[in-house]
Amino acid sequence: MRVPSFAVFGLLLAITSRPSTLHAQAGVGRDTGRSMTITQRGIAATSHILASQTATGVLARGGSAVDAAIAANAVLGLVEPTMDGIGGDLFVLYWDAKAKEYVGLNGAGLSPKALTPAHLAAKGVKTMPTVGIDSVTVPGAVDGWAKMHARYGKLRWKDLFDDAIYYAEQGFPVTEIIREGWALPVNVAKLKTNPESVRVYLPNGLPPAISQLFRNPDLGRAYRLIAAGGRDAFYKGEIATAILATSRKLGGTMTAEDLAATSAEWVEPISTDYRGWRVLELPPSTQGIAALEMLNIMALKPATPLGPNSPAEVHKRIESMKLAYADLRKYTADPRTYTPPVQTLLSPEWAKQRAALIDPAAANCGVVAGKIKQGDTTYLTVVDRDGNMASWIESVAHVFGSGVTAKAWGSSCTTGAGVLPSTRPTPTSLLEASARSTPSFRPSWRRARSGSASGLWVARTSPWPTRNLSPTSWTTGWTPRPPSKPRASPSWMRQAATSRSSPASAWRPSSA
Repeated sequence: MRVPSFAVFGLLLAITSRPSTLHAQAGVGRDTGRSMTITQRGIAATSHILASQTATGVLARGGSAVDAAIAANAVLGLVEPTMDGIGGDLFVLYWDAKAKEYVGLNGAGLSPKALTPAHLAAKGVKTMPTVGIDSVTVPGAVDGWAKMHARYGKLRWKDLFDDAIYYAEQGFPVTEIIREGWALPVNVAKLKTNPESVRVYLPNGLPPAISQLFRNPDLGRAYRLIAAGGRDAFYKGEIATAILATSRKLGGTMTAEDLAATSAEWVEPISTDYRGWRVLELPPSTQGIAALEMLNIMALKPATPLGPNSPAEVHKRIESMKLAYADLRKYTADPRTYTPPVQTLLSPEWAKQRAALIDPAAANCGVVAGKIKQGDTTYLTVVDRDGNMASWIESVAHVFGSGVTAKAWGSSCTTGAGVLPSTRPTPTSLLEASARSTPSFRPSWRRARSGSASGLWVARTSPWPTRNLSPTSWTTGWTPRPPSKPRASPSWMRQAATSRSSPASAWRPSSA
């Protein structure tokens, strides 16, 4: 999970391939992409059908892309606990159709102030732990939700959690792909390091079976508190109390000050041009800059006519990844304490210098960073009827995150392991107080050079990106219905009626 090879490999494959070539190859293309749920009110693509149905239900009520993304994200935190949850972090690239601008949000959690190299050394720890309380960072997801909703939401905050609460309390059947990761021995072993994780995620001591009804009433209660009290219910209320009690019990360092000070940051996306496409990523502290550097390197040589899966093209892609990640590890860190050389790393001159190191006939097994001369995460996408688009990642970093679950709130905590700085004393790797992690997962965009937004992807936990979503590929015709009563059954389950005035829609949600 430390190096997002499948995600970045899929990103490069999608960008560097022609659609006809991509579809022509067995096992690659739409068959492996994330299915879209398409309505006249918008489009949603998530990793679970219940989350996609929730998103389109919110859009049908007149909600924005952000409203739908938050509601779907809350459902995913329940039905796909291996990858995300309210104990995780949030990363968003958003297209504001009215303002015609891209906006970024970095909701990476900070390390606790007292989590220092000295604290770890006192425990005999020499590298960042991958599980346990000292791998836990302050969760940034809920604060990120709140910031996105305050700026771009249309529906009432409290109504966005209805479906998630319903499924948490009433249960949902576990699906096969999610169960597969849940039941892997290494992941079960991680859960067994924490009694609360065992109680919540291993009912009767075992992972739930395929189609077994799984409930998480503790998480349902947490969602009720967040729905009623907003972000402060998480960072200052009962949930915060539970997190801090768990941290103290396990010898952690998190404090009430750490939680209360959490604040996601609005950031300006970074980008590069690649063969007629403008590709956008979040800037450091995320690792999006590595994907852009890879594209710059690959753009210097024409794509082989043998296709994106040919040995020559795969070799070039892998070697470009090696070079970009070597630079990433050396030059990228939390920009609040270090200034990453973004312009240099994305310059044509730098790409030429790095590309010269690629031998088309041999693998580079000793990649080092260049010298600068100077002083399984989950993903969802939503498009609303107004053309606003959200490319959205919320993750606990590793399967079941740190393995630690705070008592009585039903969600594992994120881990900074592999994405937090280490204990080595170099400018970009030293663990500092309240350091923002440098996560490998990041949402991405591509658009045609003509300027029209035309693509949102990348799935951190999927080897291939979702397909392009065009804001002009669907029409409108529904009248938004009033928000549903709190805690009603999910909107897609309510009685449907056929509308003669909307022949393109198979059903219209009731106003139950």
